[in-house]
Amino acid sequence: MKFNLRQKIFLHFFIFMAVNCAIWFFSYFSNSTINQKLNIIEKKKELLDTVLEARRYEKNFFLRNSKSDLQLAISYIEKTAEKQSFIENNFSELLEDKASVRKRTETIQNYKNHLEKLYDAYSRGEINGENSLKSDEINSLQEAVTEIGRILTTDIEEVEKRERERILNLLQRSRIYLIASLLSLFILSILTAFFLAKNVNRPLKSIEKSIQRIVSGDFNTIPKIQTGDEFESLADSVNDMIAELGRRKDQLVQAEKMSSLGTLTSGVAHELNNPLNNISTSIQIIREELDDPDTDFKRTLLFEAEEQIDRARDIIRALLEFSRQSEFQVEAVIFKNLVQSTMHLISGEIPSDIQVTIDVPETLTGKMDPRRIQQVLLNLIINAVYAMEGGGRLTISAFKDTKEALFVFKVADTGEGIPKENLVRVFDPFFTTREVSKGSGLGLSISHGIIEQHGGTIQVESISGQGTVFTVSLPD
Repeated sequence: MKFNLRQKIFLHFFIFMAVNCAIWFFSYFSNSTINQKLNIIEKKKELLDTVLEARRYEKNFFLRNSKSDLQLAISYIEKTAEKQSFIENNFSELLEDKASVRKRTETIQNYKNHLEKLYDAYSRGEINGENSLKSDEINSLQEAVTEIGRILTTDIEEVEKRERERILNLLQRSRIYLIASLLSLFILSILTAFFLAKNVNRPLKSIEKSIQRIVSGDFNTIPKIQTGDEFESLADSVNDMIAELGRRKDQLVQAEKMSSLGTLTSGVAHELNNPLNNISTSIQIIREELDDPDTDFKRTLLFEAEEQIDRARDIIRALLEFSRQSEFQVEAVIFKNLVQSTMHLISGEIPSDIQVTIDVPETLTGKMDPRRIQQVLLNLIINAVYAMEGGGRLTISAFKDTKEALFVFKVADTGEGIPKENLVRVFDPFFTTREVSKGSGLGLSISHGIIEQHGGTIQVESISGQGTVFTVSLPD
């Protein structure tokens, strides 16, 4: 059975609160028991003090034979009986075994009875002062009073001592409960942290990293999250979103390609018109010279026409290759060939007052998707051409940075430059300073996404009025 995140959190915190309540209950019970035991000790201390007072007056009576001492002894032992009765009635559940309690009550009553007998003997004149002779019965009665008083005092002292020991044991147990509760709370806190880390933080981190990859142009899906809760559903939804974004991005790239082709239409038409005119002229001459026996001249014209057909075919092939939608695939590419192919596409759009310099070694290769990097080149070259309305110099260069293991190419112009406040926005979607008819503002944004898809970087440096340099670095 799988639980969703809400159920997991509820169950975890229910257990957490149940353990806390159990700890609180045991702590409360222990403290309550200790308080009751302290009350018992206080009452038994009062009981012992009362018995000791009775014993003190008992001894005074034996020393002085004073009737008032005996009366006070009886009075205190009556108070002792009352206190014992109060303890029995109010603390019966916490007292030691009932037999001991009953025996102590009987001892108190017996002690009282013997004191009263002694008082009656005194009242009858059987005890008349220091020099009076005491009968054996009186001596026996006095010895019994002394012995019973001693037994009662010893018993209460022992009970009080045992109660103190019980309190010490309870306090020791309370300390154990406290340590156990703190340890339990510590363990539960650690488990809570692990629970949140595993069930909340880790899935969120995974989704956060994936979204950051999406922002950087990486449309790889999130690894499957096997949690059976809302995060698994969220990850599936994000993966669906990533797939849809990937499709939309491909559509956007293709749409930008078509937009670029629209920009190139007039130049491409001019490039195609020249070989077609040459072919037409050659065919007209051959038709006029059809009866001429000079076949070498006709053969030369046919060869020239064939060359012009190849030229037109190359232009059309380049257009088809550029416009074709394909999967992202990195391969080793001779970069100069890619630059020249791009220049064939755009040559009709480059005014005669712009000087083009291609500073790329013949055999320099880089790892890239040729169609996508060609689109980047096309966007950068078109931007450079638009920036040099009054003419200038366009430079395309490339080299390998062996130290950093990078393939680097640059597109530089000597145009009007980019204002400093716009430099941070040039890669934003739909940002453009040109007229609507001259661009959608997506070219540099798409170029930025293509370069990040390669795992590379694209940077821009510009000085207003002096020109702009775009630097692209790709992993080699």
